[in-house]
Amino acid sequence: MQNHLVRTHRSAEDFPREEHLAAKIAAVAADPVEVPADTEEMIINRIIDNASVSAASVLRRPVSVARAQAEAHRVDHGGAAVFGIDGRFSAEWAALANGTAVRELDFHDTFLAAEYSHPGDNIPPIVAAAQHAGATGRDLIRGLATGYEIQVDLVRGMCLHEFKIDHVAHLGPSVAAGLGTMLHLDENTIYQAIGQALHTTTATRQSRKGLISSWKAFAPAFAGKMAIEAVDRAMRGEGAPAPIWEGEDGFIAWMLGGPDREYTIPLPAHGEEKRAILDTFTKEHSAEYQSQAPIDLARRMRSHIPDLSQIESIVLHTSHHTHYVIGTGSNDPQKFDPDASRETLDHSIMYIFAVALEDGEWHHERSYAPERAHRPETIELWKKISTVEDPEWTRRYHSQDPKEKAFGARAEVRMKDGTVITDELALADAHPQGARPFAREQYINKFRTLAEGVVADAEQERFLETAQRLPELSGEELIGLNIQLDTDVLAKAPSLPNGLLS
Repeated sequence: MQNHLVRTHRSAEDFPREEHLAAKIAAVAADPVEVPADTEEMIINRIIDNASVSAASVLRRPVSVARAQAEAHRVDHGGAAVFGIDGRFSAEWAALANGTAVRELDFHDTFLAAEYSHPGDNIPPIVAAAQHAGATGRDLIRGLATGYEIQVDLVRGMCLHEFKIDHVAHLGPSVAAGLGTMLHLDENTIYQAIGQALHTTTATRQSRKGLISSWKAFAPAFAGKMAIEAVDRAMRGEGAPAPIWEGEDGFIAWMLGGPDREYTIPLPAHGEEKRAILDTFTKEHSAEYQSQAPIDLARRMRSHIPDLSQIESIVLHTSHHTHYVIGTGSNDPQKFDPDASRETLDHSIMYIFAVALEDGEWHHERSYAPERAHRPETIELWKKISTVEDPEWTRRYHSQDPKEKAFGARAEVRMKDGTVITDELALADAHPQGARPFAREQYINKFRTLAEGVVADAEQERFLETAQRLPELSGEELIGLNIQLDTDVLAKAPSLPNGLLS
């Protein structure tokens, strides 16, 4: 990997285009290097993973809305598939629908470093564009390897949340780069597409703060949609604001700390394999990633606490990110509100730890049910839980040493009789370095579990067989990466009012 210093430049400075971060990313995207076998295997795992969570979310209202919007954009030739329904649709709208299905339950892969991210958000738009363009399975693998690589590399070196910018600002450029690789575009076209994609996908973090709404699911899908449109314009010869990150009125100067701020972005050297997907990790539980290890910790601790009603207080010592995003450091009263939205409860480690401690499990529907959140004993326990930042957990969160890097917490449970019970867990059980790392078997089991009762058995088998043949798939066969549902299943989706585009 090569480290690249990124800072603002005055318009009058001599700043050659080849030194722009967008140009360096475009060079990585255009590099014809082959995809290594372990990267290829993990790409297939993550396509299966995305299908799993899409099956679990397909009947929810936000996903139904996005699907209805896509249905208003059917096409007679080309086009992409939408999860659950028959037909071909405009690629960018298919990307929106499928991306929303993937993101709705906060249940797919993650990468955490200087910034947060869900690199699997690259998959829906790149797959949709591949289906529309008639790309092969091999082309798709190369595009997804680039999408993951650029997303992870930006997340390693450039923090967005410090300045309250949403993490999807890294997603637009990564999707554009991935599409450039898949479509074999030249460096200039990819460069222009990256600039446009960043420019049109920058938003504030209010989508993940306070009264969190269903837009949290739409936001990454919208970024993927914008990236497809950016690539389309760039292919037609249109340009982008430049330099997009480093300009005097660019992204860094006005949104990421000002003209004196500097960032270091690692990128593969020419000819270097794209392996970043191997540093990402998926979820066993449908909750914000920083709650994965605490859920496993709560499940482990409950056997040592015979009577939960005798708990006086619980303090979770954890990282800066966990404390301030999903803990009491956020100062969000909604995180203690039993009437809060599912999206808000998903970002309350206090609620999550309480329910996992009581139930010994975490379920993508039961654990968020309104009646579950309103249990008096749960509310009582919930309000006894707080978080504090521990500098050591913060250090481990940012460590580049895989033996030290951690996303967990230490729990101190004080009982009413004065007894203190403590335990800690650094990594979720499903993490690559955890107690039960996910491999192909676990991804397939997750898919079968979440697809049960939603996707017919024969369709499940067809999808799994198709996904695992990804390197061999022709352009015509890529449509098989989307699953169709029986009409009686789709009929269970909520009834929706007509929108403008109906």
